[in-house]
Amino acid sequence: MKLLTYKTQDTEPRLGFIHNNQVIDMQDFGDISNFPLPNDMLELIDMGFEVIAEITEMITETPENFFEEIAYEMDEVTILAPIEKPRKNIIGIGLNYTEHVAESARTLDTTGKLPTKPIIFSKPPTTVTATNTEIIKNTKLTLQLDWECELAVIISKKGKYISKSDALDYVFGYTVINDISARDCRREGQWIVSKGQDTFAPMGPVIVTKDEIENPHNLNLSLKVNGVEKQNSNTKYMLFNINDLIEDLSIVFTLEPGDIIATGTPAGVGAGRNPQEWMYDGDVVEATVEGIGTIINTVKEI
Repeated sequence: MKLLTYKTQDTEPRLGFIHNNQVIDMQDFGDISNFPLPNDMLELIDMGFEVIAEITEMITETPENFFEEIAYEMDEVTILAPIEKPRKNIIGIGLNYTEHVAESARTLDTTGKLPTKPIIFSKPPTTVTATNTEIIKNTKLTLQLDWECELAVIISKKGKYISKSDALDYVFGYTVINDISARDCRREGQWIVSKGQDTFAPMGPVIVTKDEIENPHNLNLSLKVNGVEKQNSNTKYMLFNINDLIEDLSIVFTLEPGDIIATGTPAGVGAGRNPQEWMYDGDVVEATVEGIGTIINTVKEI
């Protein structure tokens, strides 16, 4: 199921799903199905992943004409970030692709050695923005704005000390994140200022539930700036896969429903190029993950 948060000219943000290339309002679908459903993505996740199978079955049993009054054409809605206000910081993973480790060592203050454990950082909830919005480049803070296309994992239920073998049981679904980074804002090796500025986590356009992703460890991901491809790789090249990450993170802190893990970026970032490349006012960046979709954002300098 492809889930999204959307609004129209006449509504506040609402929860929906895509069916026959239309947006179906989730709460309204629950009303016509006599099955109460929420109007918020986090509330849906809190119901447990099992509810997705129930909703899917109801969709297949619902006559198509029943959808007409609760459906919107794609061009009638504004797609928002699927989780507009995460309850906690986004969990970021650094240096999780071999070639990205190498390129970072050439140009940043990293050693070039492959990490023996996941490198963890975070991005505040205020970094989240949707597709077709602006990435704010505050020129008083940074002149080196960079891109990082990533697969993001959404957690479905509370877990502590989760084993690798059980890890995917704790996944609700997947989305796309562009982990925007201000390379000249790192402070003594700490990344929060570089990674944590407002709008530095474009996310979306949808959450695809895990039942629709056959193998999250074999998804192509790519990124373009002004139509020119900068990144092109596959999640199979992650140093620490999703099972590894969930196990390690759950040892450090309790994972909870709605938590977001950005799993790292492959080679091709601006800082790793020769000469280095950065994003400027008006640049358009497109981040794509196979099976999920593309998020498109424009840089706005202030």
